[in-house]
Amino acid sequence: MLTTHIIDDVVARALAEDAPWGDLTSELLIPEEAWASARLEAREPGVFSGGAVWEATMRRVDPRIRSALLVDDGERFEAGAVLATVEGPARGILRAERVALNLVQRMSAIATETARYVAAVAGTGARIVDTRKTTPGLRALERAAVRAGGGHNHRFSLSDAVLAKDNHLAVLAQQHGGDVTEAIRAVRAQLSHTTHLEVEVDRLDQIEPVLAGGVDTILLDNFTLDELRAGVALVAGRALVDASGGVTLDSVGAIARTGVDLISVGALTHSVRALDLGLDIGLPEARPAAPPARP
Repeated sequence: MLTTHIIDDVVARALAEDAPWGDLTSELLIPEEAWASARLEAREPGVFSGGAVWEATMRRVDPRIRSALLVDDGERFEAGAVLATVEGPARGILRAERVALNLVQRMSAIATETARYVAAVAGTGARIVDTRKTTPGLRALERAAVRAGGGHNHRFSLSDAVLAKDNHLAVLAQQHGGDVTEAIRAVRAQLSHTTHLEVEVDRLDQIEPVLAGGVDTILLDNFTLDELRAGVALVAGRALVDASGGVTLDSVGAIARTGVDLISVGALTHSVRALDLGLDIGLPEARPAAPPARP
């Protein structure tokens, strides 16, 4: 999902927001010919994400900026690690600095938090999955960060799969005389064989009618641990079981041990704190001389 087109679009909009008519401070204080180098350093440990975004930001501001990534997406690092270096026109580096840092700090924070959740369910077979609770306009970046942390993506958008929640079912059931099974069958009949169908339930007695409708995944929302175990037993492999609702790092391990297949965690993207990364710029130097022209 994280294509060059998406990255360039996000970066272009972010730079236009940050400097719509240029960087007034740098243009007044920094000589046009000033050259600088800088290092992207970690001030706390984490998991890196956003290398392509970092490079695209520097490149869009000034193609003369040379950036070298020293870690790969998904790679762990310690505090003090140098994650990337840049060299080029000082004005360009200064203009790109905040946008590049904002995006990579957020992506690395999501990757780091996801890795914690993945570690907490290790050995259970449960997958950690993100949700649509993402920052508007940044979903593709945040979803890529989840993957960098070892997690998995749920449907990308409302256009990609059917996920019927309680409000959908309440309206749909009215159209079928309260028969949820028949309502789901009617939905299934309209879908192609490649389209995934997931239905949310919030009570154990809803599981059988939903399964009878022919779902691929059943979402057990805000179930207790005992209810999750009972729900997994009722489903008995007839569909994937997804658990959601208030999942935290403290609770996710116990949820995974109930036997669910998926655990949807909105906190991966809606509640992270930006990872502390910094760009330390060296003193401006004279721009390197151009090589002599060929005779």
